[in-house]
Amino acid sequence: MEVILLEKVENLGNLGDRVKIKPGYGRNFLIPQGKATSATPENVARFEERRAALEKAAADAVAAAEARRAALEALSGVTVTAKAGDEGKLFGSVGTTDIAQAISDAGVAVERHEVRLPEGPFRAVGEYEVEVHLHSDVNAVVKLTVAAE
Repeated sequence: MEVILLEKVENLGNLGDRVKIKPGYGRNFLIPQGKATSATPENVARFEERRAALEKAAADAVAAAEARRAALEALSGVTVTAKAGDEGKLFGSVGTTDIAQAISDAGVAVERHEVRLPEGPFRAVGEYEVEVHLHSDVNAVVKLTVAAE
């Protein structure tokens, strides 16, 4: 199946690219979410008419993400408290929901799915660097302190 991307899709392509994909990926994800349209001659013509508006919307999204990154980097640090034992091991863990809530409470709105923890949730008291994925081109790093209650 061949589609035209209506926005930048990570690990696939940029706005306006014609890419070949598996039919299920197009039918079940890209097309319903408005990220792509099938590459028929009618849709190609319609895309070329809308190209300037789509590029402006994409540029606005990147600018908004850059502004959020600047706000996140201005934070001196975020603290999350959790119950911990004597040796600093947490009873439970600190995951993406807890981190997103703490950052939002600090003044910058962040969704849970934007917080990236490649090594899994934190299970010990300490200082960590957390990556926040704001846009496919924009990432921010936030210093997180996990403290015992």
